[in-house]
Amino acid sequence: MTQPLRTELDAEAADVVADIESAGVPEWSAMSVESARRIEDEVFSGGDPPEVGFVRDLSIPGPDGELPIRVYRHGPGDADADDPAPVLVYYHGGGWVLGTLDSIDGVCRRLARRGECVVVSVDYRLAPEHPFPAAVDDAFAALRWVADNAETFGGDPGRLAVGGTSAGGNLAAVTAIRARNAADSRATARLGGLDDAPEIAHQFLFYPITDHAFDTDSYAENGDGPLLTERDMRWFWDHYLRTELDGANPYASPLRTRDLSDLPPATVVTCGFDPLRDEGVAYAERLADAGIAVRHDHHPDQPHGFLSMSESVSAADRVLDEIGEELREL
Repeated sequence: MTQPLRTELDAEAADVVADIESAGVPEWSAMSVESARRIEDEVFSGGDPPEVGFVRDLSIPGPDGELPIRVYRHGPGDADADDPAPVLVYYHGGGWVLGTLDSIDGVCRRLARRGECVVVSVDYRLAPEHPFPAAVDDAFAALRWVADNAETFGGDPGRLAVGGTSAGGNLAAVTAIRARNAADSRATARLGGLDDAPEIAHQFLFYPITDHAFDTDSYAENGDGPLLTERDMRWFWDHYLRTELDGANPYASPLRTRDLSDLPPATVVTCGFDPLRDEGVAYAERLADAGIAVRHDHHPDQPHGFLSMSESVSAADRVLDEIGEELREL
């Protein structure tokens, strides 16, 4: 990477951070899980998101009972609204501990509109009640269901993508690896033939968690935030993993996957003011080294989570436009 990893914090993002801090929102790691979930939902839900053609809350079969999803279809005024649309299976962030369909609703609506696509938001099971690999299993189950049923809500199963923010970016990356492994007959045999293999056209990884490690320069530079701290990430990982050994599992830490070849093309967004910056950069570089087409979009002046600030931060709004164009061109 030739551009600087971190510059000055963007003024618009700094204003949003100041507003959140002035509201007295504690670090996630300083709260109980119950309180953190309530605060996360209050901070990131609401606003004035754009209208879409339709929104449907559904329950689909999951690995352990019903799995809630929310389906968005772009509006009837969009071009070719009656034609089968690209489909994005989307996983929210929140360290595998926080996050709801409501807290990521605004981002999903904007992606559906700008990408002229269908977005399927997945309410995967959360830790600590459901530790690793419950979220991984839910993420893959949702992908398989969407691949089988996309046409029922106007989606094109031949243009199927996965995406997510932070922990959701982790799940998107892991789901792409798992689908690749399931498509490999030798890997399928090793897995006991349990996985179907939906074909993924693209993976959108927004400031993803890719490694259970805290020794990067970005942790040293951004360990006290803004918005996400090293203490938070240790708290999230401690709730998510059953044991420390799980942290070395490639389905928890995709950066530790030995072979990243034959994966879908990727868009990787990273931020300068983010403890996760360096592991996201490293994952983009490893994908490129494996021969995967990668668009790595680094923002040295943005904090973790900035795509949820698109109503106030013009850079986030521009990134959503660019992602929408990629979705339309799947």
